[in-house]
Amino acid sequence: MTDVREFRNALGRFATGVAIVTTRTPDGEPWGVTVNSFSSVSLEPRLVLWSLAKKSYSLGAFQNTGSFVIHILASNQEDVSNRFARGAEGKFSGVPCTDGIDGSPVLSGCAAVFQCRNTHQYDGGDHIIFLGEVRHFDTSDRESLLFYKGNYARTANALTELSELIRTEYVAAT
Repeated sequence: MTDVREFRNALGRFATGVAIVTTRTPDGEPWGVTVNSFSSVSLEPRLVLWSLAKKSYSLGAFQNTGSFVIHILASNQEDVSNRFARGAEGKFSGVPCTDGIDGSPVLSGCAAVFQCRNTHQYDGGDHIIFLGEVRHFDTSDRESLLFYKGNYARTANALTELSELIRTEYVAAT
């Protein structure tokens, strides 16, 4: 059996987008966390999912709310991703945002934004899986920030790396 680090490294071979999920706690405090565990589930009805570690300090805020907003970060938002990945307070300080349709914070400048009703939560091993019904969404022409092999990447960089890999394997095979 392989160890956890090897398994995590293998999973890191799948490039993902980088997202921030925000909500408001029952007492009105804005809350947010960086994730890369976002996926579409259904077009009709519009359903998406994301997951959060059971040991996360933020878990209670998302388990006890009726809505959340998923922000697909733009390639120039690495600093915002890092800010929301930390456990420190003051994540929203200086970050432009407005209130969404259910009051959850909506960050500015993202590649896409999905405002969701928190419909179901499922046990997923060491994570909780959140299923959300998309009530409103916005998109832009901004390039998305990616996460690949444990590091940030931008779409153009990922495509360059992929084409170099294909070229190298083609040359090796001929």
